[in-house]
Amino acid sequence: MPQLFILFFFFFFFILFISFSKADPLQDFCVADLTLPQSPAGYSCKNVSQVTVDDFVFTGFRNPRNNSNTNMASLTPAFVAQWPALNGLGIAAVYAELAPGGQVPIHSHPGGTELIVVIEGTVIAGFISSSNKAYTKKVDTFEAMIFPQGLLHFQVNTGSVKAKYVVSFSSSNPGVQTTSMSLFGNDLPSEILEKVSSIDVVEVKKLKAMFGGTN
Repeated sequence: MPQLFILFFFFFFFILFISFSKADPLQDFCVADLTLPQSPAGYSCKNVSQVTVDDFVFTGFRNPRNNSNTNMASLTPAFVAQWPALNGLGIAAVYAELAPGGQVPIHSHPGGTELIVVIEGTVIAGFISSSNKAYTKKVDTFEAMIFPQGLLHFQVNTGSVKAKYVVSFSSSNPGVQTTSMSLFGNDLPSEILEKVSSIDVVEVKKLKAMFGGTN
């Protein structure tokens, strides 16, 4: 009998957990109040009396960032920090432009799945699965590609004209970790990094110098 009670208790707790994790929001929206600190559960809500229709319109894509950088890429984000109305809605966006030869280096988003829709030009895009299989494809205008959450992925413009595309995420704050910057832009001792990366320490130091790392 005690075992049956314990089994029932855990079953009830599991059902309760699932129901709460998939529960509908208790209010229509929660525009983030960026003047207050962010908690693990997200931002506090702006007082609804101060919310206007302008909170739900994002104009940042009108003036995209320039692409005069080493990657020849312009990425204009609309995450919750730039668009507070996204708070708690599980969605975000980026407008991207890649000059010919430009690229978005291999990176991952630990907090969300990514979808790109090419609206002009062509990009070579791909991701690497957890079994180390690479999935790559030339994505043409009005085609789309999806990158599962947490997997390494990239985009490269191998064409002769600027590529433009819109990116959406399944999170209002998906996070980003660029592989090369994470590996070589840190203060981990070069000798340790040599052992854990299997890259010669001389090359490690060159890469650290390139990406602003120390030690």
